[in-house]
Amino acid sequence: MERIKIVYYNKNIAFCVKPPFVSSEGEGMPKLLKEALGEQGIKTEVYPLHRLDTAVSGLMIFALNKETAGKLGKEIAQGKGIKKEYLAVVQGSLEEKQGLMEDLLFKDSRKNKSFVVKRERKGVKKASLEYKVIGEKEGFSLVKILLHTGRTHQIRVQFSSRKHPLVGDGKYGSKNNCNIALFSHKITLSQGESYEEYPPDIYPWNLFNDFLNMRNI
Repeated sequence: MERIKIVYYNKNIAFCVKPPFVSSEGEGMPKLLKEALGEQGIKTEVYPLHRLDTAVSGLMIFALNKETAGKLGKEIAQGKGIKKEYLAVVQGSLEEKQGLMEDLLFKDSRKNKSFVVKRERKGVKKASLEYKVIGEKEGFSLVKILLHTGRTHQIRVQFSSRKHPLVGDGKYGSKNNCNIALFSHKITLSQGESYEEYPPDIYPWNLFNDFLNMRNI
């Protein structure tokens, strides 16, 4: 399996970067992180606190003991444990360069796909995010996103429903043959501790190197 980058760790938590096509759970990231820490002489259990879609890459946080997992897990469930910010490259130019997206989402488990729907019913959940366009180039937009909720495929389906699918996201309408252009960019804990990472220098991210290299977006 692919080696992972550990950004920071202490006795309670670890921040690391998930590669694309590695599961957030089970034999994926927990196993990789446990092995990587073990190579540094740290023997510990690893508990996922949130997830990323398998095809998506970027920064994740894991608890390294049951007490921290319980405490942070409870805070996250209450919507106040961590703040998660993402970067995405979407197709087209958004009419509003920053704003709020609020939708009702229904997840079809058989198709492993979410849909925007117009009314509440069983299985439908509210989804909310803030976004800001950072740059535009060659018919694409680089967008920074702050999640308010964590629904399945939320960012992907909310932008796709507005005719701006994420580049490389064939499930939600993109025709580009590349990895999904969605990256977990920054995680901030409730007490203010924060870490950030940036996407790899590959297409379509490299179209926006002038913005990404500034490291202050």
